[in-house]
Amino acid sequence: MPLICVCSPKGGVGKTTLAANLTYSLARAGSKVLALDFDVQNALRLHFGVPLSDGRGYVAKAADSYDWSQNVLGASGNMFVLPYGEVTEQQRIDFEDKLSHDEHFLTRGLGSLLNYPGLIIVADFPPGPSAALKAITPLADIHLVTLQADTASMSLLPHVENHRLTGGALNSKQGHFFVVNQSDNRRQISRDVTAFMEEKLGEQLIGIIHRDESVIEANASQKSIFEFSPASAAAFDIEIIAKKVAAKLGINVGDGTVHNMSRMSGL
Repeated sequence: MPLICVCSPKGGVGKTTLAANLTYSLARAGSKVLALDFDVQNALRLHFGVPLSDGRGYVAKAADSYDWSQNVLGASGNMFVLPYGEVTEQQRIDFEDKLSHDEHFLTRGLGSLLNYPGLIIVADFPPGPSAALKAITPLADIHLVTLQADTASMSLLPHVENHRLTGGALNSKQGHFFVVNQSDNRRQISRDVTAFMEEKLGEQLIGIIHRDESVIEANASQKSIFEFSPASAAAFDIEIIAKKVAAKLGINVGDGTVHNMSRMSGL
């Protein structure tokens, strides 16, 4: 059960879009993949065709049920999504309090999913430090830190390296790696920041995603970039990142039997 965490020290960098399209890319290669949303914005579900009006999710029920798998929704093919859900402010506070103070809360909630044969989990987190990111870090196999090719993201690199996201090492298994998003060859500042990131991060830079208007249009259509524009630059870039992640985790994509997850699809 590989667990991939997609996080960022700041918002608006395309983190959720990367998490969604990474899910699509790994699923296209034949793996069973679950997209798990830890962000109160509850936006990850929209990338998988879940209607805006559908407020189902696991957080509202987390206090009453240890097994969150009953809230999993089937997306398409071998993809699944576990939405955060529409919640009250008090439900959010209660959830984060349990994450912070009950060391077994997360493993109880995710237990059946963490042990599901052949399942890859791609988890999306709110920007900056969060109770969820800190709680799940010991279980994670790899962290992907998403940044934009701009000076604001560049200035936050020390926040990651100085452990400000979790208060400790970001990943003790396969490590943490960076993705630079929306690199624009037409803009000098973007070229300069991208070059700086390449030099500064070295092998920790797992991929660069070039600015591509198709991504915005795909998001508006609630489609992956692979469905909307499979020949686009962004689709190529994300596919390469997915292959590198799979290689680092030793994932032989497409080699497992596709099990029936309908019993925990929530449908």
